[in-house]
Amino acid sequence: MTIFFWLGLFSLLASLAIALEVALGIGRMTQIGEVPELPDQADPRVSIIIPACNEAETIEPALGSLLALNYENLEIIAVDDRSVDATGQILERMAREHQTLRVHRIEELPAGWLGKNHALQFGADRATGEYLLFTDADVSLESSTLSRALHHVSGNNLDHLAIFFENVGGSGLLNALFLEVGGGLLWLFKPWLANKPKSKRFMGVGAFNLLKTASYRAVGGHRPIAMHPIDDLMLGKLLKRAGFRQDCLLGHGFVSVPWYGTVPEFINGLMKNTFALYRYRLGSVAAGVGAIFLLGVLPLWGVLLAQGAARIFFGTALAVRILSFAQGFRQLGRSPWNAGWSLLTPYLNIYITVMAAARTLRHGGIDWRGTHYPLRQLKQYVLR
Repeated sequence: MTIFFWLGLFSLLASLAIALEVALGIGRMTQIGEVPELPDQADPRVSIIIPACNEAETIEPALGSLLALNYENLEIIAVDDRSVDATGQILERMAREHQTLRVHRIEELPAGWLGKNHALQFGADRATGEYLLFTDADVSLESSTLSRALHHVSGNNLDHLAIFFENVGGSGLLNALFLEVGGGLLWLFKPWLANKPKSKRFMGVGAFNLLKTASYRAVGGHRPIAMHPIDDLMLGKLLKRAGFRQDCLLGHGFVSVPWYGTVPEFINGLMKNTFALYRYRLGSVAAGVGAIFLLGVLPLWGVLLAQGAARIFFGTALAVRILSFAQGFRQLGRSPWNAGWSLLTPYLNIYITVMAAARTLRHGGIDWRGTHYPLRQLKQYVLR
């Protein structure tokens, strides 16, 4: 038996196992649309924190969706984080028009903080709600989303609820890359286990992180992750590690984000945090690249170069991959024929992983929204 035989067998078995685990896991997750709204008399006070750094293009529609929520007992705290575009003017105008909206301006970033993390902490420190909702300046919520989320939280005695968002727009290749990266993260973090108290699995989503204010303060807020580029996930980890109860729901049709408009924007956006996902370890990067190659790149080349049983193994693994992407596109409400792009996305995934590590090492840190963050400081905030 040749090396192709064993590689083909491994690729097939691993592809089947991962596809089955992810499909069954997602099948066990609750859609936010399945959760009824909270009765009016039970509305606890909620503080929505939305950081904004040069978000003039998206901040108004995002805030508009928050102001249109059918939930009375809330305050919206928009934090203008050193914006140099029209973000500040838009926020001030909207604050004059809506008493629910409070605007704060940050003029200088304190040492030892990433800008977004500091803005979130800054807003939370000024919040008066029993619950905090952290969201982003490009997120749109369906009007009943918050009420449904709080009903799920109260009915299940949760401290933290994350909701996955729907990616809006984009080309077939962009959405295939979204599925490529997102599918890998689903398998890695297994969010369907986040609601199991005995499981170490956790989740956090920047588009929708809802949590009890008391629980947030009990773990120190964003201070323990002040310089972690993946603040949403790490906040979920802090809460789960402290023994707080959390869950993760699917938000298709209720939480939507035009995450990135083009493939280059997507690639550039992930440069700031991909190396952090691997804990700034080159060995972990090598392992990740190897896995992407074996499961995403090798099957096609195996079909072209191998023979006999090995070719069958590779071909079946390739079919599993394409069918998984086709199902993903169906769930996104797009044509399953876009699954053909899955033949290209693993190369882009490898490029992102390798270049993110190389760029971070070459620059001695990451550059994000006009600020440089040194690698030696970033490493101090890796959660074990």
